[in-house]
Parts: sequence; structure tokens; C-alpha cells
Amino acid sequence: MAGRVIAITGAFGVLGSAVWRAAAGQGARLALIDLAPEAPPGLGGPATLVLGGVDLTDAVQAGAALDAAAERFGGLDVLLNIAGGFRWETLEGGSIDHWPQLYQLNVLTAANASRSAIPHLRRSATGRIVNVGSAAALKASLGMGAYAASKAGVHSLTQALAEELKADGITVNAVLPSILDTAANRADMPDADPSTWVAPEDLAAVILFLASEAARAMTGALVPVTGRV
Repeated sequence: MAGRVIAITGAFGVLGSAVWRAAAGQGARLALIDLAPEAPPGLGGPATLVLGGVDLTDAVQAGAALDAAAERFGGLDVLLNIAGGFRWETLEGGSIDHWPQLYQLNVLTAANASRSAIPHLRRSATGRIVNVGSAAALKASLGMGAYAASKAGVHSLTQALAEELKADGITVNAVLPSILDTAANRADMPDADPSTWVAPEDLAAVILFLASEAARAMTGALVPVTGRV
């Protein structure tokens, strides 16, 4: 990743933070994009552009953020679409309004960021897009209807965009994690065994592999990263 320009959406969250730390450790130049207005401690430096308060459901804001990244570093090589949201609720007991909300958080953010990045990625010799889908979208369980439906949209976006961009040499792939080992998930599931879950650092390693030159022969892939769940 040395010298490559990587834009990461959802960069202030648990997974986003794991990804940018790993990428920075490999010498990447980073544009860190998030809806949160304030970045967590530790962000910054000459090889980092921090863009908080960006609503990626807004195509104009997404475009401005990706353009700023390319302008700052003289181009863009990789887009990592990590921004997204989760909600557990049954169809009967929940709100139908949450279905379009999850679509916007998971599908529309990735679509807007990708569309804005494409002109810049075309100018890169190694353009990459990596999305975050979900293993839950392969077979939805109780209370996962809205979330799984939105992540299934991410899967379809990944496959369609891979076909759209393959002639340009831009690869588009997605990781499909199960349960991430986060403080929030441990609090929500106190009786579960988190050793079977996926560490954010392990998922970050797979994401960066898909963003690397080593994965140049892969596009349109939906890669399960499920730990021992």
C-alpha cells in the first residue's frame, strides 16, 4: 500500500479505524471520511486528510469529499466503502421507516461514494473498490430483515459495478463478515462467545488484500469473513 491513495468512508468507526491504522502502517496516503463531525484522537498527519461531517447519502457531499481527496493527493487509487448502519427488529414489531433508512445507510452511501470515485479511479493504474456486505444477507435470521435486505443490495451493487468497470481495469469486491468483535456487540450479546467472532483487524486485513495488487484477478467477488460463527 506504500504511496497509494485510499479513501475510507465510515473511517471513524471501529472497523474503519482498524482499516486506516493497517493501511497507514503499510505507508498509504489516506482520506478519512465520516458522518461524525469530530474525528477521534490520533487522526491526522501529513499523509492523512480528515473529512468529518460528510453525509454520503447526499450525492453532492459525497462528490465534494472524493474530489477533495483526489485534489489533496493528486489522484485516487482505492475506495473502501465501510460506512453503514445496523438495526435488529422484527417486521411486525419494528418501524417500516427503518427499511429505507438502512437502504440509504448501506446501499446509497456506497453508490454515491463509488460514483464520485470512478472518474478518479480510472486515472489510476490499480483502481480498487471494496464494499462491506454481510453474511447475514445470504440467509437472514430473525429480526434481520431490513438489515439483510440492505446488505443484499450492497452485494448486487458490487457485482453490477464490477461488470461496469472491468474494462477500465477497476476491480470491485465485497467482504461479507459475520459478527464483529466490538464493545457494542459484546454488550448486546453478553452470553455469546466473542472468540468465535471476527476481529476488526482480521477483517481489515482481508479488505486491504482486496485493495492490493495481489487481488488484481478478482472482481465481483463476495468474500465471506465469518470467523467461527
